Amino acid sequence: MAGLQLAGLASGFDWKSLVDSLMSLERVPISRLEVEQFSNTRKKTALTGLGTNLNNLKTSVAALNDPDLFSGRTAATNTSGSTWSVSADTTSTAGTNTFNVTQLATAAVQRGTTDIAEGISATSDVSGLTLANMATATPVTAGTFTVNGAQVTVDTTDSLQDVFDAIDTATGSAVTAAYDETTDTITLSSGSEIILGAANDTSNFLTVSKLSNNGTGTIESSGGLGAGDINSALVDARLKTAITAVDGAGDGTFSINGVDIAYNVNDDSISDVLDRINDSTAGVTATYDSALDRVNLTNDSTGDIGIGVSESAGGLLGALGLTGGTLDRGVNAEFTVNGGSTLTSTSNTLTADSHGITGLAVSATTTTSQDITVSADTDSAKAAIEDFIAKFNTVQLYIDEQTKITTDGDDVTAGLLSSNREIQTWAQSLRSSVFAEVEGLSGAFSRMESFGIDFVVGENTLEIKDATALDDALRDNADDLAEFFSTADTGFAARLETLVENFVGDDGTGGFLETQTTALDDSNKSLDQQIEDAERRLDQKREQMEAGFIAMELAQQRIQIMQQQLSSAFSSISPSSGGGSSSSGNS
Repeated sequence: MAGLQLAGLASGFDWKSLVDSLMSLERVPISRLEVEQFSNTRKKTALTGLGTNLNNLKTSVAALNDPDLFSGRTAATNTSGSTWSVSADTTSTAGTNTFNVTQLATAAVQRGTTDIAEGISATSDVSGLTLANMATATPVTAGTFTVNGAQVTVDTTDSLQDVFDAIDTATGSAVTAAYDETTDTITLSSGSEIILGAANDTSNFLTVSKLSNNGTGTIESSGGLGAGDINSALVDARLKTAITAVDGAGDGTFSINGVDIAYNVNDDSISDVLDRINDSTAGVTATYDSALDRVNLTNDSTGDIGIGVSESAGGLLGALGLTGGTLDRGVNAEFTVNGGSTLTSTSNTLTADSHGITGLAVSATTTTSQDITVSADTDSAKAAIEDFIAKFNTVQLYIDEQTKITTDGDDVTAGLLSSNREIQTWAQSLRSSVFAEVEGLSGAFSRMESFGIDFVVGENTLEIKDATALDDALRDNADDLAEFFSTADTGFAARLETLVENFVGDDGTGGFLETQTTALDDSNKSLDQQIEDAERRLDQKREQMEAGFIAMELAQQRIQIMQQQLSSAFSSISPSSGGGSSSSGNS
C-alpha cells in the first residue's frame, strides 16, 4: 500500500500534483491572515520606535522642569594660566570679587624623635661588622670613594674596621676613622681640613655613613647610622626602646586623635602599624623617615590644629619616638576679599564659611591676587532647550513619516501607521501644547516665541528663530524662564510632561501606546489561532483527498489485475481445439 503513494502508479494520473494545487488554492485565506499578522508586527515595531522617541522627549522635558537649571552659576578666574579652581552654586550672586591670598594653609606634623633604632654596633670594635651586615637605611655598595684626593676601595665583604684601615692607608695616616657606639656615628679626624668625595666615586659609603664636608679637620656622621627594620615583627625591628606595655600574647594598643589602634609585637611590623594608622579614622598619615630614622604623623587636614597621641608607658608610640617628639604646628590660610580685613581659613579651599560669599568656593594653590567672576550658567540651560527642540522635532518627523501617504502616478505608498488616526492626533496635541500660552505667570514670558523659539514656517518642527533673544533671556531673565518652564503643575514642562505620559505612561508602563501595542499583540494571537485552525482543516482535507485517490488507484489496480487474468484465460483456448469438434459433428 505504501507504494501507492506514488501518484498514478496504477492510473497513470498525477493526482498528487492536483492535490498540491488544490491545497495552494485552499491556503489563500491563510496567506491573507499571515499578511495581516506581518503587518501587525511591523506596526508594533513602528509604535516601539515612536515610544522610544516619546520617552526621549519626556526625559528632555523633565530636564527643563528643574528650576535650578536656569539659576545655575559658573565661576572663573580672570588670571591667565591660574592653577586655582573655583566653583559657584545656584545661591551665588553674579559679580566679580578680588581674592588676595597672602598665606597658604599647611598641615601640622608630629615629628618623632630621630634614631629610634639600635646602632650598627654595640661596641666601638667594628672588626667583626661587615659592610653587608650593617643595619643602615641603605646598603653600602662596593667600589671606590675619595678622601683627600685618595681613592679608597671597599667591598661588601670588608668589615667596617677594614674600611677605616683603608682610609688610613690611602691618606698616609693623615685621616683616621672611628665608630662611637654611644652616638652610633663615624668620626673622621685629621690635623687639617678633610675633603671628601670625587666625581668618579662608585661606592656610596660616604652617603650611607652620613659623612659630608664641613671645612674642618673633624667630620662626624650627621645622625645615627642604624635604621629600624620596618618589615620584620616589632620584636625584631631593632628598636632601641623595648615595648613592654603589652599582655602575655604580645597585644597592645595606643590612641591617635581618640582613635584606638591595636598591634601585636610578635605578628605586626612597623609597616603594618603605619598602614593601620593610615587606614583608620584618626585623620593622619603616618610615614617612616629612613634618613633620620624616625616616624612622622601628618594631619590629613590643613590648618593650625593639633595631633593627640596617648598610650600606657612602655608602649609602641614611645618606642617609635612619637610621645617625645615635637609638633610642627600647621598654619591657616590668610587672605582678603575686595581689599577688606584679613580673613583666615584652616583650608586652602575658601568657602562662604570663611569669606561670606554665598555659594562660592575658591581653591587657592598660590599666594597671589586674582579676580573671580561669577556669572549665569547659560550654556547648560541653552543646551537643555536645544535638546528639547531636537527631541520634539524627532517625534514630529517620525509621526509624519509613519502616517504619510504618497502617490507617484498610479503608485500609492502608505506609511505603517497611516490608518492610525489616534497617532496623528498625538502629533497635533504635542504641537498645540507647545504653542499654547502658559497662564498665570508673572514674568516676561508666557509663550516660547517671546524668547526666540517658534515653529518652522509650513512645518511641524521647532527652531530657534531669534538666537539673540534666547541668549538675552538666559542671561538677563533666568528667573522668568525658570517660572515659564518649571512652575509646578502648570508650567510648560509640567504640562507637556503630563501629555507625553498619557502617551507612554509612567516609567514606560501604561498609556495609550501600550494599549495600542497590546491590541496588536492580541490581534496576532487571534490570527495565530485562526491560522492554526485553518492549517488543521487543510491537513484533514488533504488526508481525505489523498485517501480517495489512493482508493481509486487500488480499484484500478484490481481492474488491471482482472483484465490480465481474463486475457490470460482467453489466450489459453487454442484454434485447433475448436476445428476438431466441428469435424466430429459432421461424422
